[in-house]
Amino acid sequence: MDSLGLTRLPGPALADFPPFLVRAPWWGGDLQTLRNYLMRWSVPLLSAERIYLPMRDGSGDRLVGSLHRPPPASGPAPARPLVVLIHGLSGCEQSHYMVKTAAHLLALGFTVLRLNLRGAGASRPHCRFQYYAGRSGDFADVLAALPFELIKGGVVAIGYSLGANMLLKYLGEWGSDAPLKGAIAVSAPLDLAGTARRMMWRRNSLYQRYLLRHMRAESLGPGAEVTAAERAAIIGARSIWEFDHRFSAPRNGFAGAEDYYERNAASHFLDGIAVPTLVIHPEPHPAAAAAGRPCRLPGPRPPHPLARSLRHALPRGAVGKGERGQSYLLLPLRRGWPARV
Repeated sequence: MDSLGLTRLPGPALADFPPFLVRAPWWGGDLQTLRNYLMRWSVPLLSAERIYLPMRDGSGDRLVGSLHRPPPASGPAPARPLVVLIHGLSGCEQSHYMVKTAAHLLALGFTVLRLNLRGAGASRPHCRFQYYAGRSGDFADVLAALPFELIKGGVVAIGYSLGANMLLKYLGEWGSDAPLKGAIAVSAPLDLAGTARRMMWRRNSLYQRYLLRHMRAESLGPGAEVTAAERAAIIGARSIWEFDHRFSAPRNGFAGAEDYYERNAASHFLDGIAVPTLVIHPEPHPAAAAAGRPCRLPGPRPPHPLARSLRHALPRGAVGKGERGQSYLLLPLRRGWPARV
């Protein structure tokens, strides 16, 4: 079933993705979402180099990342691009999905940068200001600040959740000028307003409380520059919508939450994407949806190629065995994905 109403893309572009079969007891979107939080196991990583990336907006803010290089190859190694990982809302370089993805890519021979967005994780003491869903200029500054030695083989970006929204917005804004070989967006909240409204549903109260607690902590952490009124707004917010309406939106020049969501939703920027890009979107997802249904991408109108929807496809963190599959959508927004990287 093609739930997006998109015509199937001919050819084997997506044939290499294995089926997603859920491993007991992680059935359904909620348990899949909570699994990494509940299990809390450690993933060994090679030692990292600290890298500082200055922003060009005159704020003096610097983003901080952990750079991992694979073990030296015993023989000639193929040139591989740098992979930049971008976390989601209230995440950082230490988020389990960031660490696990980095470990997997390192084992394949890729150099990996786990990036902390502005004001997140290790970036917090070095930043006066804060990331938000549409701060795509920060990613442009990151790419400009990377030394040539790291990017001579190209760059591939992988964004998760809010970081995926920011990445897709960046790609749409830059079009064919984006200096990336490819990109992957995982569970992007393509409809920001719908996602914020759904987070206020009673069934999602656990997620909202968890996210708000971390959003407050990072927004008021060491180095943050907030006024007394902004501090009161951060502390007093009782929903993500209220947090964005009272703090995120006015701080970044938007009229309110609805204006902020409308102007930064990645769904408005997909037509401009020219880099081979893969969107992996869960169906259903506990939060990243609107009006009780999965977020919908635009229909197959130029310049989009036709995209194919696959059931039982591999999501991030898939652990799987058994016959109960959850539906995930793999959407190549540009021909040429998967790119040869």
